[in-house]
Amino acid sequence: MTDNPMTLDAVLLDELRRRRAELRESLSALEMALAAPAGNGHERWAERVHVALVELAADLRLHVTLTEGPGGLYNELREADPRLSRAVDGLCAEHVRLHEDLDDLLLMLDTAYPSSVAEAVRHGGNMVLGGFARHRQRGADLVYEAFKVDVGGET
Repeated sequence: MTDNPMTLDAVLLDELRRRRAELRESLSALEMALAAPAGNGHERWAERVHVALVELAADLRLHVTLTEGPGGLYNELREADPRLSRAVDGLCAEHVRLHEDLDDLLLMLDTAYPSSVAEAVRHGGNMVLGGFARHRQRGADLVYEAFKVDVGGET
């Protein structure tokens, strides 16, 4: 870390916190949808899970734009300390994997009879939730390392 760390732009920080909170809401919606009983109302269960996955995928796309896009967080991190580039590259790779995992779950719901895939979708969904939790923590730790700022966003 540099001796004189850069300051994270206040507008970017506010947007990061807002998006982070929205992403957390989408993760909670997916968690609740997956936990609901599939039982006799498996079509309703599959629909709730599908809606939650689509919402989460949209929030992930916004997150990627905010972090990887021009003037985004990851450019700021690389400028704050070039040694962070490897960690930033890892976060970018995680974005790709998270998108792929969400796409796989959506495809599973779209191509199979919901009651026959409920257990597989639940398992995959819980793996995705865990992946997001780890990604969010690594990102927050990296921002704190570079800027001594807690991105929070949990309110």
